[in-house]
Amino acid sequence: MGFFNFFGKKQKETLDNGLAKTKESVFGKIARAVAGKSKVDDEVLDNLEEVLVTSDVGVDTTLKIIEKIEARVARDKYVDTAELNGILREEIANLLTENNTEDTEGFQLPTDHKPYVILVVGVNGVGKTTTIGKLAYQFKQAGKKVYLGAADTFRAAAVDQLCIWGERVGVPVVKQQMGSDPASVAYDTVSSAIANDADVVLIDTAGRLHNKIGLMNELTKIRNVVKKHMDTAPDEVLLVLDGSTGQNAFEQARQFTAATEVTAMAITKLDGTAKGGVVIGISDQFKIPVKYIGLGEGMEDLQAFNRKEFVDSLFGTEKK
Repeated sequence: MGFFNFFGKKQKETLDNGLAKTKESVFGKIARAVAGKSKVDDEVLDNLEEVLVTSDVGVDTTLKIIEKIEARVARDKYVDTAELNGILREEIANLLTENNTEDTEGFQLPTDHKPYVILVVGVNGVGKTTTIGKLAYQFKQAGKKVYLGAADTFRAAAVDQLCIWGERVGVPVVKQQMGSDPASVAYDTVSSAIANDADVVLIDTAGRLHNKIGLMNELTKIRNVVKKHMDTAPDEVLLVLDGSTGQNAFEQARQFTAATEVTAMAITKLDGTAKGGVVIGISDQFKIPVKYIGLGEGMEDLQAFNRKEFVDSLFGTEKK
């Protein structure tokens, strides 16, 4: 087996294992929802609606999926309950296609300019700094020169944690004294990255949500400061969400998309939880592409999001 085949197989195993609890929970509930029924009728659809809502797909997205299945039942007149998983699979795959979620080709970056600047946002505790460390690892593995910026200057733990990740991965971390202006750290980071011909910059930011106006002003200031170096910067504002919190993740997404222009999302901690449905709902509701998913503690356990692979892991590989 070649290296890339082995690597691809290992990634699939990580994805399958990471979504195992969600799969077990969802399909266990669906089996109970259709018990004793041969035909998809109103009662089955009501039960299915409850399954999706309690699997953290979200009410609005669930109603959208149910409406599509209702239309299919009305068109086909008779739909066997045995077909329900296949139909659900198709509708979720279609939904992810409609929602601006594009398959990310590994950890590649645009080649038209560098450094590619990623501003990473999210509340404290969602795995934001850890995600930055894992991204740094993946980009370095892909042959990229990486710089990290410790712009969450209000928490010593955040700066220390980023420095530890920098040492583990073997990439430089730009930092200042505690309480320094975050925008100043961001400016220094991009300056250093340009001077050292870096390919990608990952900037950690403060995760306070109790004062949305302050957060908005701070993120706007950071954006304006890095633009002084490069008109394109930041190339990406990556929102990190904790998938294991279910509906809480929706609320965080609402808060941050109101506070700043989020362009991509990373959903972490999907392993060990039955709340993987949150990926579908958040993608649908916010029309912001899910770019990365976190499936474990290891540095290699952050994966580029692939719609087909996600659906295959959730429903089983489609039979030809």
